[in-house]
Amino acid sequence: MAVNRIHTPCIGVCSTVFGDTVCRGCRRFSHEVVHWNGYTNEEKTIVWRRLNLLLCQVVDNYFVVADADRLAAELDFQNLRYQTQLSPQGWVPELLKAAGSKMIPYDHFGLHALPPTEAMTPRQLYDQISAEC
Repeated sequence: MAVNRIHTPCIGVCSTVFGDTVCRGCRRFSHEVVHWNGYTNEEKTIVWRRLNLLLCQVVDNYFVVADADRLAAELDFQNLRYQTQLSPQGWVPELLKAAGSKMIPYDHFGLHALPPTEAMTPRQLYDQISAEC
């Protein structure tokens, strides 16, 4: 019997245990973290949609995802974890985090970098996007 589960957005660095009302890792509210296992699939989907919308709004200020299939293929090739429940914009922070201070050819990943990104390292962009989410 197959079980249709909706996975948690948790990335294993929960800051709600230190008193944050919003987790700096997965960006869920503390009550969503605490009650996640009791949520219905519909409730979990609502949380995922909110997280996706937030990431899209922020990432769209820095990048255009020109080729989502290429981005997914390159993330897979690089063995980088990304949440398939999210839109491709939601995968961009994982790429930036993995790159660190090393500049990467964004077009190789199906991305078009917008002007605010030109003078920033991937890590600086990751930190900026995280701060805006």
